Amino acid sequence: MKTDLTRVLAISGQSGLFHFVSQSRTGVIVEGLADKKRTNVAATGKVTSLADISIYTDEEEVPLRKVFKNIYDMEGGKPTTINYRKASNEELADFMAKALPNYDRDHVYPSDMKKLIQWYNILVENGVTDFEAPQQEEAESAE
Repeated sequence: MKTDLTRVLAISGQSGLFHFVSQSRTGVIVEGLADKKRTNVAATGKVTSLADISIYTDEEEVPLRKVFKNIYDMEGGKPTTINYRKASNEELADFMAKALPNYDRDHVYPSDMKKLIQWYNILVENGVTDFEAPQQEEAESAE
C-alpha cells in the first residue's frame, strides 16, 4: 500500500497508529489503522508523524522508516516473529541488534524496542509496507 509515513501518526496517550484524514477547526481528524474508527484529536494533543521519528545509533540518528525497512527485509515482509509483550529485555536487544546493528544501547530502551515492534506489526498487518524514502527527501540528501 502506498501510504507515506508522513501521514501515519502516533498520538501520545493512545495506543496504536493513526492515518491523517483532515485538518479540523479544533485539531486533526484521524482514522485508526487497525479499527478504522475516526476521531478528532485536539490541537493540544501530542501528535507525531512516523516520518519525524528517528532511532539513535552510535554515529547518527536513523529515520524510523529505514529501521522498518530493515525489519521488513529481515522478517520476509511478514509481522515479526518476536512477541514484544512477552520478550525479555535480552531478546528485544538481540532483535534490535539484527534490525539495526549499531543502535545506541545507552539511549534505546526496551520500551522503545517494544513500541518499534508494535508499530511495525500494525503497519504490516494493515498493508502499509512502503518504507522507501519519498523522492523529495532522497533529492535533498543527495545535495
